Amino acid sequence: MELIKGTRLGRYEIRSPIGKGGMGEVYLAEDTTLDRTVALKVLPAPVASDEQRMRRFIREAKTASGLNHPNILTIYEIGQTDDSTHFIATEFIEGVTLRHLIRTTRMAMSETFDIAMQVAGALSVAHAAGIVHRDIKPENIMLRKDGYVKVLDFGLAKLTGNFSEWQPSDPEAPTAQIVNTDPGVVMGTVHYMSPEQARGLDVDGRADVWSLAVVLYEMFTGRLPFAGETGSDVIASILEKNPPPLSRFAKEIPPELQRIVSKALAKDREERYQTVKDLLIDLRNLKRQIELEKKRKRSAESKSSDEAIDGGDDAGSTRAAKDSKGKTGKVEDHSLWSVQHLPGGIRSHNTASLLGLLALALLMASAAYYFIRVRSRIDSVAVIPFTNTTGDPHMENLGDGISDKVVDNLSQLSGLRVVPKSTMFRYRGTTVDTQKVASELNVRAVLRGWVVKQGDILIIKTELVDATYDSQIWGEQYTRNLSDLFGGASLLTIQEDISKQMMEKLKAKLER
Repeated sequence: MELIKGTRLGRYEIRSPIGKGGMGEVYLAEDTTLDRTVALKVLPAPVASDEQRMRRFIREAKTASGLNHPNILTIYEIGQTDDSTHFIATEFIEGVTLRHLIRTTRMAMSETFDIAMQVAGALSVAHAAGIVHRDIKPENIMLRKDGYVKVLDFGLAKLTGNFSEWQPSDPEAPTAQIVNTDPGVVMGTVHYMSPEQARGLDVDGRADVWSLAVVLYEMFTGRLPFAGETGSDVIASILEKNPPPLSRFAKEIPPELQRIVSKALAKDREERYQTVKDLLIDLRNLKRQIELEKKRKRSAESKSSDEAIDGGDDAGSTRAAKDSKGKTGKVEDHSLWSVQHLPGGIRSHNTASLLGLLALALLMASAAYYFIRVRSRIDSVAVIPFTNTTGDPHMENLGDGISDKVVDNLSQLSGLRVVPKSTMFRYRGTTVDTQKVASELNVRAVLRGWVVKQGDILIIKTELVDATYDSQIWGEQYTRNLSDLFGGASLLTIQEDISKQMMEKLKAKLER
């Protein structure tokens, strides 16, 4: 039975329905204790009495709450009311499903790579914890407005022997905004099933590699690699046929991408990528190669244009030299020094030559100034996720939020290439060498920060480093009272405030 607006489930108050799935109904609700919007997945009473389905419902909550990653849906709580209504409270994500994006938009290649890499990053963390998703499909992948990808619905997850203990989620973590799940059948959704799933065999992380490759194929071509009129036809296609090459539907597909997808869709899982991390590395390297190739092409075009201009100047100089020959066949000295020291009156053609040389000198000086200015301008930057030195998970969220907002704001600056947040995840929580990071990502500058606590004072330290000269371009500190975090100001408010102040300083440095 659908719950009406105002119904209370513990501390949660129902606002409106979001959607329905095989495991229950999903509602938009208000957490009246923490004053935040959440999504509630409510298990219907008939299902609650089914012991097997209840075990699956609880497993879904524990599975998802045990995974702490920016690209995985955050579970806040699993609960039960006095009348035995079972529910899961999750973050509320504002965005659209990948399915919606595929149907309505032709995505750029860089955007497709970015989405696939974020999903791969989430799966890599899950697999390391011994958890296989088993239902990766566009309906279970959501994109927030800020570019973050969220993997949903670990309800079909299979726990492998590597999983040792559950890591409870933080009930006070900041809320994003809407979640709308679309669970598949118990064994997964047929078009995205791996051959081993279709045959009813035991699965491991390589099944998720297959499913992600199907999603990747669909993002690049707008078509499914395996099709059929019925579910049985689709399964037969998965088991027996090879999909058409990507280039049949998208001419710009590089051969290396075809190799990656083909390897990920190997029917024999022993010939497939053995870990999703290996797939992620190949995708990241190909994306970087494509970006470097574009950069080299732009540089070559610019160089050809400059050479054409230089060639014209040389031709003009040759003609001028021929015209300036005297009876002896020697070129007259029209330098500034010789004109200044000519005896008697200066002839008119010498005056013209002097003015011409002065104009040329001014032109060269202007060109030199422009060249130095352009060369010195920062044209690319990477923002390393801020390091939390306090050990407090709230501060981890604060630092991540500030660095994420700075990336979003920097991306709005014209002429500045900003490394996507998904690429920077691997540097999170690690000690990094800025020059090494700049070299790996092919950027001119690196921005990094630290969250520090001194008594009751919270300090956000930041610095912008020019990797070319290994020098600090800019640095700043922002302080807040810790009481602000538990008083009127929320983490989101503080993140907005500090990131806005940072941008005022950074914009002046980067747009000079």
